[in-house]
Parts: sequence; C-alpha cells; structure tokens
Amino acid sequence: MSPNCILERVASTKSTNDDLLARWRAGELIDPVARIAHEQTSGKGRAGRVWLSNPEDTLCFSLAHPFHKRPNELSGLSLVIGLAAISGIAKALGLSKDALHQQGLRLKWPNDLLLNNAKLGGILIEGGQTNPNSPTWMVIGLGLNLHNAALIQKGLEDRTSLSIAALDQLTPHQAPIPDTEFIWLKLIESFERHLTQFERHGFGYFKNSWELWDAFNGQSVCISGAGKDPIIGISSGVDDAGALLLEQHDKLIAIHAGVVSLRAQL
Repeated sequence: MSPNCILERVASTKSTNDDLLARWRAGELIDPVARIAHEQTSGKGRAGRVWLSNPEDTLCFSLAHPFHKRPNELSGLSLVIGLAAISGIAKALGLSKDALHQQGLRLKWPNDLLLNNAKLGGILIEGGQTNPNSPTWMVIGLGLNLHNAALIQKGLEDRTSLSIAALDQLTPHQAPIPDTEFIWLKLIESFERHLTQFERHGFGYFKNSWELWDAFNGQSVCISGAGKDPIIGISSGVDDAGALLLEQHDKLIAIHAGVVSLRAQL
C-alpha cells in the first residue's frame, strides 16, 4: 500500500463517494484517501441508482486517487478496478484467482462483479479535473456484499429482480471470511497496485486479463441506456480503450462507457 494513502474510518455517512467529491471540489485533497463507512445511508450506484447496504453484511468504501492525465485518457478505469477487486478478494480469502474463476466469479462490463450471474458488488467512479493544469482526481467507490445474500435479496425484492451473491459463498465449506478491515486493506493494496500500472500503461495492458473474466463474452446481450433504444448483439470483448465490442450482422460496433447497461438477453 502506498505510504501516502490516508485511511479514514467512519461509523456512518450518506455516501463515501460524496464525502470525497466534496473535498476534491473544495481543493482539499492532496494525497490519496481511502474512506470506509460502517453504514452508508444514501450510498450511490451507477446512473443515479441507490446502493443499499446492510451495515454488518456489506463493505462500502471509496478511494480518491490523483492521475497525471486528463479525464479522457482514463478510459477503461472501471474495468481495471474490477480486476483489482478480484485480486484483492483473492488475497483476502487466501485463494487463487483460478479458484475464484472456477467458482463463477466474473466481471460484467463496465462496473459489476458477479458470482454465477448474481451481483456480488458494484463500482462507481466519479471526479474530474478542476483546471487543465491540475491532477485528475477520480473517486472510486466499491460496494461489496460480504454475508447473508438471502437477507440482502429480501431487502431488494420490491425494487428489482436482481439476484444477489455474497463473498462468504466463495469460501470452502462456508468457512467464515476475514473481518471487514482485513478485506478492506487487501482491496486498497490491490487498487493502488493496479492504478499505478494503469497510469503507466493504460487499459491496453489489462485487456487480455479482463477478457478472461468477462461474464458475457460470446453471448447475445442487450445494451440499454436512458433515452436510447436497446441495442442487441453478440458481446465480443473490449477494445484497447475498454469499450465493449458488439457484433451485429458481421460488423463490430464499440459501446463506450456512460449511461448504458449490459444485460443478458432473455
């Protein structure tokens, strides 16, 4: 872990992402900051959705990280964070990444962790650059289900048909998972390592690795977005910038990060 990464722990907050974004906008960020909350009362998901967290059953934290690049040079960042999350989970649980892959851990473009097609966690990245000469600060939020997938699922029944998974489903013979603090620190270490490589090499360095974890590669999928007609095609990996490649009528089209979502076609 970077010696310059400040660790902050709070009992309760509305949103760790919002906390760090407010400090970035106020010009208060100097070194990377990782902020974890036991409880988030208004946690955020992608596209304005609410991330619901049960304090004892979920891990919710954000990392504010500066880049010496412009925002448009950071394409593919959410995919790299997905890989970083997998690596951190493997370290925390003392399992190999191969073992996690065999158990069905996957990444869904552009920002979800799935376990056998059930949602294990989600990534939300916000931030930017206050002026052309300043660093680009990105606030990277991760929500990860740890225990009691069925209980979390019950809390969502009135809101979505989404299936939920939890980290304890990955441990052999349902052995207890490590405490939240230990998992958090392993994730931060992995984030910092992957972000250093990402800043140096860009997403192309990670492309082949990401495709190994692609949940829907080669499958018929439906891309939907606010105010746009759904797009249906065959998921065919990603390009060097992290855009999803969709095969339609023997042509590849690139779907870029934004308000789109990816769902398996029923």
